[in-house]
Amino acid sequence: MKTLTIDRFEGTYAICEDADKKLFAIETSELPQGAAEGDVLNVDDSEGTLSINQELTEKKRAKMVKLQNKLFQE
Repeated sequence: MKTLTIDRFEGTYAICEDADKKLFAIETSELPQGAAEGDVLNVDDSEGTLSINQELTEKKRAKMVKLQNKLFQE
């Protein structure tokens, strides 16, 4: 199963990045309801459906918070 991370939104598209740093534009209407920047999406290869991977999203967000705290601590 492939994963993509939502990098940003541009108009009616979500710009997503895979593990190889390749970018994909996905129409926002194709995203799971409630999808937001930073969410990790699972791509079901057989059906082509997208779902939010809550576990990986939370791990990625926690890692970013830790990095930000490290960079901006006084």
